[in-house]
Amino acid sequence: ILDNVSFDVFKGEILFVLGGSGCGKTTLIRHLMGLDRPASGHIIIDGIDLRSCNQADFIKTLKKIGILFQGSALFGSMSLAQNIALPIQEATGLSAEAVHDLVRMKLCRVDLAGFENYLPHELSGGMKKRAGLARALALNPKILFLDEPTAGLDPIIASEIDELILKINKHSGATVIVVTHELYSILSIAERIIMLDKNSKGIIAEGNPIFLKEHSDHPYVRKFLNRPIGSASHGGE
Repeated sequence: ILDNVSFDVFKGEILFVLGGSGCGKTTLIRHLMGLDRPASGHIIIDGIDLRSCNQADFIKTLKKIGILFQGSALFGSMSLAQNIALPIQEATGLSAEAVHDLVRMKLCRVDLAGFENYLPHELSGGMKKRAGLARALALNPKILFLDEPTAGLDPIIASEIDELILKINKHSGATVIVVTHELYSILSIAERIIMLDKNSKGIIAEGNPIFLKEHSDHPYVRKFLNRPIGSASHGGE
């Protein structure tokens, strides 16, 4: 799916990964998060190569990463507080009181104060995204991976999620890597994009989306970035 893909992610930036269906976006992100290991090459985070490092360094690196899954992936039988507490309990030796305080702080950060005891099925789609984001922030990660954070949301709620991502990036300094097809988000908050192509098995565009929208020399890149906002992209590579 991917061959000779090489790029840098800069500290504190908001980078979007784009491309049509089957181009390897999910595969790439799974490798960056350490869920899969590449057949060759290197994935280096803070000087640690995920492909060749020992288990201790691998776990240490994973603790620097927070993940918002596309469907939020909240445990349905657990309250929001329990969902967010889980990674804190697993990775730290904090007391129950300290964990409780941290959970409240994370929920406040995503504007869900007072929803600690709600179950996931009692929440709207946008609230589930916020809750998933709160859990991704549980361990104060240096890197956030967001998989389709605004997919399936109405434009107003999607815009609120975008604003929340910007706020988190600004206040925490976390590097944010986003996979999405949502053009409004791409043009609103992405500082840089990389676009994958399944035919070339690699990157066909890299840079600021506003600039590429007008100046890319690749017809598919221009078509993708100039389509009407709200329309779907089905690949077409």
